[in-house]
Amino acid sequence: MESITNFIEKKLGLIVNAEKSKVCRPKQLKFLGFGYYSYKGKYRPKPHLKSIQKVKRKLKELTKRSWSISLDNRIRQINYLIHGWVNYFRIADMKRAMQEVDQKVRVRIRVVIWKQWKKSKKRIESLVKLGIPLEEAKGLTYCQKSFQFIGHSCVVNRALGNRRLKQRGLAFSLDHYLKVHAVI
Repeated sequence: MESITNFIEKKLGLIVNAEKSKVCRPKQLKFLGFGYYSYKGKYRPKPHLKSIQKVKRKLKELTKRSWSISLDNRIRQINYLIHGWVNYFRIADMKRAMQEVDQKVRVRIRVVIWKQWKKSKKRIESLVKLGIPLEEAKGLTYCQKSFQFIGHSCVVNRALGNRRLKQRGLAFSLDHYLKVHAVI
């Protein structure tokens, strides 16, 4: 560490931050948001756990139920975040992480739509328009469960399926990742 620090500071004229610099194994390293894992004797990049948690926090802020913003603007901001984040980490292996992120975003968007319908009559009408039988729509509307239960319910999943959300303009991070992923 000392010889490398001397070389960088004296020969290259750069300043080394001693607090951030360390010698460690690649699995313990976080560098520019990337972490590393071993696969078949080689180290492969992945987003660090803190980076994944950070994007999940940002997506949670963008999908707050209490934030009064139109669904189109909300989806546009989510798409900006997803595209930028996936493009930055496109060299990393993160298929499973993108599946988890997509699942959480879809559930939260369904909850936002459910809350925007507000009244029971509007919820029933909207579910029937989306192809749900009247009795099922009434059963879900009048149940006293939480918003998270509603977001995960099979009735809302059928009514506001992945295809319908994609038609509405929501970008799925896994689809974008598979399109831009660069193997190094």
